[in-house]
Amino acid sequence: MQDEHNLEEKVLSQSAEMMVSQALDKVEKIDINVQTDLFKIVQGQADGVLFAGEGLVIQDDIRVQEIKLQTDSIDINPLSALFGKIELNESVNAIGHIVVTEVDINRALTSDLIRTLMQNLELNVDGEIASFEPQKIQVFLPGEGKIECRGRVLLKEMRNTRPFAYTAMIRPRTHSQPAMVESFNCTEGEGISIELITALMHKAKELMNIPSFKWEDIEFSIKDIEVGIGSLTLMVKANVKQIPSSITELSP
Repeated sequence: MQDEHNLEEKVLSQSAEMMVSQALDKVEKIDINVQTDLFKIVQGQADGVLFAGEGLVIQDDIRVQEIKLQTDSIDINPLSALFGKIELNESVNAIGHIVVTEVDINRALTSDLIRTLMQNLELNVDGEIASFEPQKIQVFLPGEGKIECRGRVLLKEMRNTRPFAYTAMIRPRTHSQPAMVESFNCTEGEGISIELITALMHKAKELMNIPSFKWEDIEFSIKDIEVGIGSLTLMVKANVKQIPSSITELSP
């Protein structure tokens, strides 16, 4: 309970909540508990930090319904902290989960950040390079561990550019099973060759099996995925080498 925390924990926790809230475009709820005492603060140490939040939004279009992370012990620069700047002397590990809704995912897919990442993905089709540029993607979460994707793509191969639309049903990898594509159907256009389908399946498998992703100096590893009706839960492990520059300093 918050009332049971010592004064040092309360002060640091409230300062951390203010700092993170100012770095986000929007937040519905945030709760940070810095687990430490006065002696450890002087040494720039803490037993850990519990971070929990709901409705977090960054870059206007990237929203997380729920996030909960627990770090191990941390070592910070106490002098910098006095001036509102958090610097880690050593990297810190954290474990927890992230929940995103179907609405969150589809909103993110229309963001400039995701569109830039997905532009002109290349495929090796029997030694020839083909590329496809996603025009529209929609994701549906029907439950039972499945993700349905519907989209429209511009396919560029052999100096020819043509559109096609598709629907696909996939199962993301979990701790007990590999990523799987249950079905793939063309719903618009002339269809695609077997060789291209094979290359596309390899690319889909590659993307679904990415072991980790980075945001500035934070590396996230996905340990497990649970797909429910309308929501997706990622069990993650994070290694934080440094607090991202965009949120290291308190606003004046």
